[in-house]
Amino acid sequence: MTAPNRNHARPALLGELCAEFAGTMVLILFGCGVVAQVVAGGALTKPPGGLGAHDSIAWAWGLGVTFGVYVSARLSGAHINPAVTLALATFRDFPWRKVLPYTVAQTLGAFIGALLVRWNYTEALAHADPGHTVKTQFVFSTLPGNGVLPVSEWGALRDQIIGTAILMLLIFAVTDVLNDPPKANLGPFIIGLIVVAIGMAWGGDAGYAINPARDFGPRLASFLTGYHGAWRDQYGNFYFWVPIVGPLVGGLVGAALYKVLISRYLPVPGPEVGRVPPPE
Repeated sequence: MTAPNRNHARPALLGELCAEFAGTMVLILFGCGVVAQVVAGGALTKPPGGLGAHDSIAWAWGLGVTFGVYVSARLSGAHINPAVTLALATFRDFPWRKVLPYTVAQTLGAFIGALLVRWNYTEALAHADPGHTVKTQFVFSTLPGNGVLPVSEWGALRDQIIGTAILMLLIFAVTDVLNDPPKANLGPFIIGLIVVAIGMAWGGDAGYAINPARDFGPRLASFLTGYHGAWRDQYGNFYFWVPIVGPLVGGLVGAALYKVLISRYLPVPGPEVGRVPPPE
C-alpha cells in the first residue's frame, strides 16, 4: 500500500504564510543585522574604521532580499513586502482574500527577525547608545534623512512613494513572462540588485524602507525592548506611518506605470509568421 502524500493534506495557505514569514525574517536578519554591525562598530562616525559603511548596508539589504526570495518563492511567490502583495492583488489577480494574511505573516516575520538582531547585539548597542535613543533607533526602523539630514516627514513620504514605485516597476518588469525575465532562476538575484541600487541611489532621504512590514515589525520590536521613542522621528513627530503609507501608495504607482507604459504593448505569444502551428 502506498503511503498517503501528507503534503496534499496540509492547508495550502498555511504553507504560503509560513514561507512569507520565513522569507521576511531572513530579509530582516541580514538587513537590520548589517545596520547593527555598522552602528555598533562606529563606522558611520569614525571612518575609515568600524565594521562597514553605507555600501555594506546597501549590499546586505539587497542580499537579504535575494535570500528571502529564494527561501519563499516556491510556496508563496516571495512577496515579503505588503506593498508587493497589494500591487499584485490590484494588477495581477492575486486573491484579495490573501492580502491581509500575507501582510500579517510578513510583519510577524520582520518582528521576529528584528527581535533576534536586538538580542544578538544587546551589548554592542548598549555600549554605542546606553539610552537607546534615535542614535541607534535606525538600526531597526527608518528616520527622515536617516536622522541626520534636514528632511521632513513629508519629504520622506515623497521619497518612499518614489522609491517604492521604482521597486515595483522593476519587479513587474523582471517577473513578467511576456517581457524578457531573467533565466536560470536568477530572478531573486536580480531583484536583490534592484534593492542594492535603490539603497545606493535613494537611501538618504528616508532610509529606503520601501516595505511596510520591514519597518513596522522591527519598529515594534525595538519599542518593546527599550526604544521608547520608536514611533517618533528626531524632531519628535509621529513618523511610523510614513514608511507604511508611502510604500503602499508607491507600489501601486509603480505597478500602474508598468501596466500603462509596458505590459499592454507586449506581444502575446503565438505562432511565428510564416510557420504552420504545430499539432495539438
